[in-house]
Amino acid sequence: MKKIITVMLLGIAIFTFAFSSPALAADAVSGAKVFSANCASCHAGGKNLVNAAKSLKKADLEKYGLYSADKIIAQVTKGKGAMPAFGNRLKADKIEDVAAYVLSQADKDWK
Repeated sequence: MKKIITVMLLGIAIFTFAFSSPALAADAVSGAKVFSANCASCHAGGKNLVNAAKSLKKADLEKYGLYSADKIIAQVTKGKGAMPAFGNRLKADKIEDVAAYVLSQADKDWK
């Protein structure tokens, strides 16, 4: 009887983990608001007003090795070149939200 209960509980646990949605750490809707308030002055519509060749379009993000949440988070947090660092201005979860938003927009070609 103990084995049957153990097997049933194991089955329930496996089923629960296999079919449950993972919690999303980043929120693209929140990211849109943060982007609008902090990034759009230079990156409206996925453009780059400082260096047009380095836009936030998917092709450019891939070309420069920035098409991943981790890379975007690092760039926003630490800054690079003409891009200022936002690590002291924005909380980590807001930077993650911005990365989610940028990737979602890049996938839609900023339309």
